[in-house]
Amino acid sequence: MSGHRVRFDWGPTGARVMVADARPGDVAVVVDVLSFTTTLTVAVERGVEVLPFPWAAEEAPAYAESRGAVLAVGRREALTHAPAGAVSLSPASWATADRIDRLVLPSPNGSAICFALADAGVVVVGACLRNAGAVARRLAAADRRVSVVAAGERWPDGSLRPAVEDLWGAGAVLAGLPSAGASPEARAAVAAYDAVRGRTCAALPACRSGQELVEGGFARDVEIAAEADVSEVVPVLRGEAFVDGGAQL
Repeated sequence: MSGHRVRFDWGPTGARVMVADARPGDVAVVVDVLSFTTTLTVAVERGVEVLPFPWAAEEAPAYAESRGAVLAVGRREALTHAPAGAVSLSPASWATADRIDRLVLPSPNGSAICFALADAGVVVVGACLRNAGAVARRLAAADRRVSVVAAGERWPDGSLRPAVEDLWGAGAVLAGLPSAGASPEARAAVAAYDAVRGRTCAALPACRSGQELVEGGFARDVEIAAEADVSEVVPVLRGEAFVDGGAQL
């Protein structure tokens, strides 16, 4: 795939393969619609610096404390055991969040991929349906070689479960990039997004991951994630933390 300027692949392994031949200035866009990159975008909109971290890591509390950051709690813990105003992987939890400047946000998929890419020598960007258009415009203006990584979900045995919502989110970014030089995989992702363009608010609750969240009491998370192109924020990993990249990538 090294001959293509715009590429697409899945999960941690796909991310490692795509950055194996990375050049200075290359961009890796990580997409985890339900819910890491959606929550990331909502947090960065509020001016919060977000530090990605692997899921369920014992070192997470110490890591957050050493960096003067709040550690996000589990989604279900936030409903039952966490204090009022606690934030989690749930983007809806930001409705009551206050006085948070730095946040450690673990997740089993998107956050773990971003953490692993931090030292890969590429520019790491977080994208979801909410900010796909803004991300694409910045990338097109920067004229960089781009690798888009759909995080996917996990089967019980730990193997990758491709998630259609991440395919749509990746396609939404790729649809805004020049098609010349795009890999066949990238073009297929665009075609998948075209099939739901303009109706993500109906499509997202109907997909497997969306249904799981709705049935688990997190319908609002799905609604927030389904809102397409409502944000101009482009989260860029600077050192250990995501911040709004503004006009610079």
